[in-house]
Amino acid sequence: MRGMNATTNEAGFQIEAPGVDVEALMAEIAADVAAKQARGVYQDARIARAERSNLAQLQGEEQFLGFYLACLREAVYIDISDFEIRERRAALAPLLVRLKQTIWKLLKFYTYRLWSQQNEVNGMLVTALEGLDDKYRDRLAALEKRVAELEAHTP
Repeated sequence: MRGMNATTNEAGFQIEAPGVDVEALMAEIAADVAAKQARGVYQDARIARAERSNLAQLQGEEQFLGFYLACLREAVYIDISDFEIRERRAALAPLLVRLKQTIWKLLKFYTYRLWSQQNEVNGMLVTALEGLDDKYRDRLAALEKRVAELEAHTP
């Protein structure tokens, strides 16, 4: 098509946009990602793992379930550590930050208690899922072995 630039990525699909320099756009995205990596934006283990284990590369239900359970295990716990309180409105920023910090100090005990209870529940649920996965994986392997033995003895 005239006036349309296109590029094909490694996965084999084509990106097209009329009047847009797709190569320049892709280079800009790559540069933005590199800059964010240098600043440590992508240090989260889940992001790095997702990048290494592109879901399109996972073969079969069993491999996907293992990957999914591992991701659940990494993400199961809520981060209950303190966080920086910021304010975007410049005019009242110092006053609003102080107010929010005071409210946070008053509510911290209750939120920590709720979060720690939620972390316990999340951990138990993931452990139960992993236990069920192991149980049924072993049961399925035993049944497949038994079927293979029966087929071997059948004329």
